[in-house]
Amino acid sequence: MCAMRKPIYVLNGPNLNLLGTRKPEVYGTTTLADIEAAVRTRAAAGGWEVSFHQSNHEGDVVDRIQEARAEGAAIVINPAAFTHYSIAIHDALEAADVPIVEVHISNVHRREEFRHTSFVSLQADAVIAGAGAFGYEMAVDWLLRTLEG
Repeated sequence: MCAMRKPIYVLNGPNLNLLGTRKPEVYGTTTLADIEAAVRTRAAAGGWEVSFHQSNHEGDVVDRIQEARAEGAAIVINPAAFTHYSIAIHDALEAADVPIVEVHISNVHRREEFRHTSFVSLQADAVIAGAGAFGYEMAVDWLLRTLEG
């Protein structure tokens, strides 16, 4: 990686630390550690590093978005439940001024009605939903094309 290149931030919201064991019929059996390894490999193949984070606390996610604004090249975010109500995350993303990809493991549009609303999509440059854990790698691929543009 070039010494001056900023990392791609990959941010994960609440309960994603339970991937692999929580509702495997919806989210699969891939763990967050598996996703992190795949994302790091994919990004490294394109010459990029990753700053990977998960938090169950809304303010922590906002802090990481603000950090990415200054220290990152782009953001991949799976806000999980924060998707549907967090204006704070929406506002932080609005100020981020970097490319943003929203990722959801499940197809949120085939689930409960409340999951059809995303405050994050209003700020995202791309949205990937329903591709399982592979959606994260798809997000990195999209960003590599965009960042190398």
